[in-house]
Amino acid sequence: MELQGRTALVTGAGSGIGKATALKLAAEGAKVAVLSRTSHEVNQTRDEIRSAGGQSISLAADTSDESQMRGAVEALLGEFGGIDIVVANAGINGVWAPIDDLKPEEWDKTMAVNLRGTYLTLHLTVPHMKSNGGGSIIVVSSINGTRTFTTPGATAYTVTKAGQVAMVQQLALELGKHGIRVNAVCPGAIDTNINDNTSSRHRDEAEIPVVWPEGEIPITGGEAGHSEDVAETILFLAADRSHHITGTPIWIDGGQGLLR
Repeated sequence: MELQGRTALVTGAGSGIGKATALKLAAEGAKVAVLSRTSHEVNQTRDEIRSAGGQSISLAADTSDESQMRGAVEALLGEFGGIDIVVANAGINGVWAPIDDLKPEEWDKTMAVNLRGTYLTLHLTVPHMKSNGGGSIIVVSSINGTRTFTTPGATAYTVTKAGQVAMVQQLALELGKHGIRVNAVCPGAIDTNINDNTSSRHRDEAEIPVVWPEGEIPITGGEAGHSEDVAETILFLAADRSHHITGTPIWIDGGQGLLR
């Protein structure tokens, strides 16, 4: 129970990495506010935490909407009184298409959710972490844009993931004097449902023909990782065990990015 007495906010907590992380933090004693645009999913995460004996509230908000996020943070503070851990996980793949086919509104949507959403999450929670005397921020980025650049048509997504790591490294210095650590996790192929929400067009036009080695993820023989693999690393970064780690991206890809 190494997070006993601490409060965490996890965005995108209705499924996948966000849900696994929320359950993991709660199991270690944290009071967890779980946030998603979809009330039904995030309510299920809340209920699972409570059924296991943990403390949790659910918050419905679009992370790219300032008013909604202000309301969500106020609700969190009203319930739990402070914020010690922030996991900025909410994100979308968006539309993957050649740059001359990708529409401006599609580009803007990916930027809004992945970058503006991360910015607003931190913008609204950092003041309360400062007043608490410190804390830990973990941003969920990707191997795309940080280690690999081979996903055809994923320019907007790749830019946002690279931007998140730049934000982490910039803020690690800015917030260090306040006792706030800022790190990133960069998953590779993970068994979440995010690909079900990906829209693609004419990706063959942007693709470079490459034959990947058999077993593209070396450590698992090609099998995708699990959400819990990422959640374990986030737990480590949230806890005092990682007290001297900040400004660091950690790739959780089973070596996948090294082959690409």
